[in-house]
Amino acid sequence: MSKTHKDNRPSRFRLVIIDDETHQHLFKLRFTKTTGTVAIISTVVMFTAIIFCLIAFTPVRTFIPGYPDARTKRAAIQNAIRIDSLESVIYRWELYSENLRRVVEGEEPLKIDSIINARHEPKTIEADLADLARKDSILRQNVKEEEQFDISSDRDKRNLPIEGLHFFTPLKGVVSQGYDPAIHPYVDITAPSGSVVKATLDGTVIYAGWSDESGNTIQIQHEGDIVSIYKHNEKLLKKVGEKVTAGSPIALVGNTGSLSTGEHLHFELWHKGETVDPAKYINF
Repeated sequence: MSKTHKDNRPSRFRLVIIDDETHQHLFKLRFTKTTGTVAIISTVVMFTAIIFCLIAFTPVRTFIPGYPDARTKRAAIQNAIRIDSLESVIYRWELYSENLRRVVEGEEPLKIDSIINARHEPKTIEADLADLARKDSILRQNVKEEEQFDISSDRDKRNLPIEGLHFFTPLKGVVSQGYDPAIHPYVDITAPSGSVVKATLDGTVIYAGWSDESGNTIQIQHEGDIVSIYKHNEKLLKKVGEKVTAGSPIALVGNTGSLSTGEHLHFELWHKGETVDPAKYINF
């Protein structure tokens, strides 16, 4: 007759701490598999919670690599202040351009109250800018159509003085070195490599090529005996003889040429054979 095999695996356990000399029981703990598993899991969860509280609510978190400290937060605040200042400068120039357009077209300039209220209505500003762009396109088209049938011999004599021209910014960036008529008769504008360089006025490309010192260089002849020069470009987008309009892309910012020490645009502005300070007419 076969014997019934019973499950001899232990189901209850006992943990005992005994004095090695006197054999006295110092600590005794009885537990099962279930209670032992629950105890281990509870211990791990409690240990994790304690570590989390130490990191989240005590200064210990500042020792973690990459965690922002007081200096990092202060730098972030200073950068936010600088950005706000730059936005204010851009906004002032937009208002200046709008008032200049209104004066030229014989309209009333913007009032201070309307300007203040407009700053709190970004959607209105965007709509106004879109309307300005539409009106500018219409104005350009009208002028083009008028000049198409203008056969007057004085046509070439109607050039505005340089102070009355509206220069487009060739590159938005940081002026790393300003204009000095004796030592540095041009400006250097720092910007990330690949940024788009734009023509400052309507004109014709009279030079587009490479030199060891200046790298990729492009020169544009404008009306009123004005020449603009753009050096150290990564790539040129226009060729000699091409017509360009103000604000159209002509090159990409780079670091070419032996005289360049970093990604930037070397920008020169010439009027009647002499260099002039571009910062007087352009807001970089």
